[in-house]
Order: sequence, then structure tokens, then C-alpha cells
Amino acid sequence: MRAAALAHDPTLLLPLTSAFETARLCAVSALLLLASCTPTAPLAPRDSGVDASDAHVDVCEALFGAPNANTGLDDTQCRPVCGCGADAFVPRAWDATSLAALRATTQLDAPAELVADPYLDPAPPPPPEGTVCAALFSATTPGAYSVATFASTADATAAGALVTHAGACGVCSSLTDLAVYAGTPDLTAPVRQCGLDQLGDFPGLVTCLEGLGFTRPCAQVWAYNTEHTRAACGAVCLRLLRAPYHLPDGALNACLLCDETESGPVFKAVAGRTRRNSGLANAMCRPCAEVIRLTHAYPGS
Repeated sequence: MRAAALAHDPTLLLPLTSAFETARLCAVSALLLLASCTPTAPLAPRDSGVDASDAHVDVCEALFGAPNANTGLDDTQCRPVCGCGADAFVPRAWDATSLAALRATTQLDAPAELVADPYLDPAPPPPPEGTVCAALFSATTPGAYSVATFASTADATAAGALVTHAGACGVCSSLTDLAVYAGTPDLTAPVRQCGLDQLGDFPGLVTCLEGLGFTRPCAQVWAYNTEHTRAACGAVCLRLLRAPYHLPDGALNACLLCDETESGPVFKAVAGRTRRNSGLANAMCRPCAEVIRLTHAYPGS
């Protein structure tokens, strides 16, 4: 940041900047959002004005996620478990070996690169409820697989395929991209840094995101999402430049909510995979009803 005052109120700088610099500030702030809106330094949870000892939070009803210092919620409000007891969902733990096994696989039907901005068209309707994307491994080539969209988990299982996320397959449905999602529970910092470093350079932004481990088509949709969020949510994100991800009641802050509303539908349709529909805990906490319970048991992983 340029000065201590700006860290507390970025708008103090606006009267001193040119029109170009003001636009740049909006762009930079929105880039903090994608997957997102993280400040450089960790933040303490926002003070809700309620003593924690009086909150009486039922952890069995907590949001699902992996809160960090930037989340704005504590581990009684958000935790990497859904429910309690015998019916609780605990996502698998990923270590370096299992993530390397995902990256070592080969998608036989890899998607083509995106040749146009998907945000130029309206988001298509979501697939029917119960739709899943599943990986079908080759019987002859170790580590090789293809992905296909099935009407249900039962259909995928009957075909010998392993469900990798809910919804239709997309450009981020590969196991290589799963390794990035699973291995980086809070993608904010690296994605944000790519956006800042490559501001105004879309090809450079895609290349930077590829450097995080994304396949090129997946990196492209993340880059388009970044640009669209910057354009649609720049003003609100500027005001919330250093805000925690969540309000004290668990709701997303207005910056993240803008991203979810304005950029989310197209991203979900094109990417296919999200962290929620893959059952992955991350620093954005979600209601358990929105989280798909998957174990991700693939050959070799």
C-alpha cells in the first residue's frame, strides 16, 4: 500500500490521483477479490460486539471451510467438517504424495483452450439437480482417464467412473486442476498476486495462473473471471479493500457477494469444478447444504 492512511481508508488518496490512477486503484482492489479479496497481511476476525463466551454456537451447525486469519470467523463458526456424529462429512486430507499423484495423471479428452471471453454471453442454465462429472480411468494406460457428465452418481458408478465434482464437466474438471484446488485451500494470495503483477496484460495473467498449476483452459476462465469481477465490482471492492471475507453473522462481505452474483454463474458453467461442488474446505466458509460430499479416491492417489 502507498501509505498507512490508505490502509485504513483507500478513498483518502482518490482526490490526489489522476483519473488514470483512480481507475487503477479500482482495478487493483477488485483483483484482490478473485477467489479472493485477501489483504496482504493477516487480519483478525471482525469484532461482532458479542462476547464469544455468550455466543453458544452449535458447532454441528457451523459453516464448512478452513478458516484462516482473513476469514473473519472462528473455528466454532466455520470448520472443515459438516455435521456431527456418524453422519458427519470429513473431507479427505491431502498430502504431497497424493497431490503429486493427481498431477501425474493424464486427461485423454482435455478441453480446448477458450478462444473468446465467456462473459460476453449470458450464463447458461445450470444442469439438472443430481448431475455429476466423473473420471473414467483407462484399463490399459496407467494414470490416463477421461471425464464425462452423468445424470446421477448412480449412472457414473454403473459406468465404472469416479465422481470428481457435482454439476457438468468443464475446463477445470481435470485432476490436475483438482490438485491446485485441494493443495491451496486459500487461493487468494497467489491469484491476487498474478492479477496485480499482470494488470492490463491478459496473456500474462493467464501465464501467471498456469504457473500456479492450473491447466491452460482453467487458467483462462480464472483470468476472465478476474477481469469481469474487476469491471463489475471495482467500486464496492475498493471500499472493502481490507475487509474480512465474512461478516460476523457468517455472510460474505459485499465484495465477495458481488463476485458471486456477477461473475459466479458464468464461471461455474465454464469451469465446471468449484471448491464447494468438489467437497473441498477453503477459507471462504459455506453452508453445509451447498457442499457436495466427495471422498476423491482415485487410482494411485
